[in-house]
Amino acid sequence: MTQSSDDARAYSRANADKFKHELFEMLRIPSLSGDPAFAGDVGRMADWLADHMRELNLQKVAVMPTAGHPVAYGEWMGAGPDKPTVLVYGHYDVVPALMEDGWETDPFEPVEKDGKVYARGATDDKGQLFIHVKALESYLKTAGAAPVNVKFLLEGEEEVSSPNLRPFLEEHLDLLKADVCVISDSSMPRIDEPAITHSLRGMTYIEIEVQGPTDDLHSGFWGGATHNPALALVEILGKLYNPDNTIAVPGFYDDVVPLTQAERDMIAKTPLSEEQFKEATGVPALWGDQNFTLRERVSARPTLDINGLWSGWSGPGPKTIIPAKAGAKLSSRLVGNQDPHKIFELLKSYIESITPPTVHVKVSLLTTGEPALIPFDLPEMRAAARAYQRAWGATPTFTRGGGSIPVVADFYNLMKIPVVMMGYGLDSDGLHAPNEHYSLEMFGRGIETAIVYLEELAQLPHS
Repeated sequence: MTQSSDDARAYSRANADKFKHELFEMLRIPSLSGDPAFAGDVGRMADWLADHMRELNLQKVAVMPTAGHPVAYGEWMGAGPDKPTVLVYGHYDVVPALMEDGWETDPFEPVEKDGKVYARGATDDKGQLFIHVKALESYLKTAGAAPVNVKFLLEGEEEVSSPNLRPFLEEHLDLLKADVCVISDSSMPRIDEPAITHSLRGMTYIEIEVQGPTDDLHSGFWGGATHNPALALVEILGKLYNPDNTIAVPGFYDDVVPLTQAERDMIAKTPLSEEQFKEATGVPALWGDQNFTLRERVSARPTLDINGLWSGWSGPGPKTIIPAKAGAKLSSRLVGNQDPHKIFELLKSYIESITPPTVHVKVSLLTTGEPALIPFDLPEMRAAARAYQRAWGATPTFTRGGGSIPVVADFYNLMKIPVVMMGYGLDSDGLHAPNEHYSLEMFGRGIETAIVYLEELAQLPHS
């Protein structure tokens, strides 16, 4: 089998330009799942992926509807029932990108510069999901077969918290049946420091609306006796944290699984220095709970962040009003065993309790996602480590990811299969930011590592 993987790896290197060209085609499709104006492009992206899988002679290829954007599915089951089946999950949707956000080039016209491709979705997640498609192609075009069975589940709603994916999974459990799920939608600190993510944070996303007067008021007539809703809002927000930068919501930390010393030692293998943090973020100073290291704060601890604020007049020139309303969006990243809905109830109760009687408050739940914590000593995890050692050329560390991929907990809990998150991006790729980019070297090395991982999985015991 090693000869097969060697031939497949050689094929991937020989076809690097072809693979890059195909990736660029994907990146030109503005598949923005959160904007209804781009629904047609989201569907076009799903069709493109399905057509590509058909070109590789995959079976049961289909663009499958959900209550929202569709799923692109395809499978190759030629390895037979005595070999494991790998379910590859990825998402083809992207977040918005506008030139005025600070992009130096058109976000949907990929540009290659200094060995990187600049485009929205380059690293999150089109480039990374395409790695697995190309890995399977490399086997099929050389050996005519892969060492394991492979299924692709490519989603179009991850960037809006996958509201319709769990119902899809529940309805198609037989179709999706597999021994392991592989996801590449994460990153490593540096190219010579690969990482396998074994934990992701969950999410509780809320909106706060503070209502004062019935309508906007003239500040000259009514100012001084009317509690400004914008002021009331910032007073509420100012009470969400304690002076030591811990979250003040009663009960917020009750269900947090404490970090073991072994876990802290593992996290410490990818240290994050004050200088690195400042350089990466541009902030003048650090902040947070001093009882935890920087890397622990951004990956293994829960958070509560203000994502947006609005109120009053923000156009050119003055408009002296007391606004009728003020609002904020807040997200809370959660860790095991925090329940997103319990956290919402705690946030809602606390915010209502600290709202002054001079205004009304409404707290709404927008989205949720469960945290995922997967043991890093599973055979499928160790096989991934061996794949990195052989193909990437470096031993990976097992890390906790600070972000959220809602479906990870669903795969793990609903399908009862391990989920291996093999990141092929860099922390510095700028996902969700202007000038998102992806290293073409990472793309190529990722394909070779994915090729070897399929071989490593084929050698595991299978019933």
